Amino acid sequence: MKNILVALLLLFAMNAGAQELNKKMEDPNRHKQVMINQCTREGITTFPEFKESYDANYSSYVADSTQFDQLTKLLKNKKVTIVLGTWCGDSKYQVPHFLKIMDKLKIDENKIAFIAVDGNKHAENGLIDNLKIERVPTFIFTDKKGTEIGRITEHPKESLEKDMVNILSAPAPTKTKTK
Repeated sequence: MKNILVALLLLFAMNAGAQELNKKMEDPNRHKQVMINQCTREGITTFPEFKESYDANYSSYVADSTQFDQLTKLLKNKKVTIVLGTWCGDSKYQVPHFLKIMDKLKIDENKIAFIAVDGNKHAENGLIDNLKIERVPTFIFTDKKGTEIGRITEHPKESLEKDMVNILSAPAPTKTKTK
């Protein structure tokens, strides 16, 4: 009996902490439905407002394949978190381009996480509180330990491909010892 009670408590605790994937909400600032929190690629790319731009921007983007050899090596053992707004013009433009690059490079979808934010660039339950998001989309590159390597915010400086190469090939910052 005691084991059953413990199992039920654990199950309840896991469900209470679990977040709903592909959650939609009415954004009070934008007065329309947006996606919020953790999402899947399919959830984002089929969300009606985002899908309109996604399909056209994905199919029309011509990725810079001259960067692919280097990117394939540099992305090994890396993860990317994309913080985006399904309402945001830059997200609707840059995210399809980024995903086309990832598809061309055959990057495992498990290496890419999506977090959607509302019009105030917030997610629920403190999901992005430590990420210092000021603009979307923000593409955050991390190593296998989860340490941030760099990010592309809102739009690339040169191109997504070149900016990724620059970020991922930059030397790690040196740590200075304090006495």
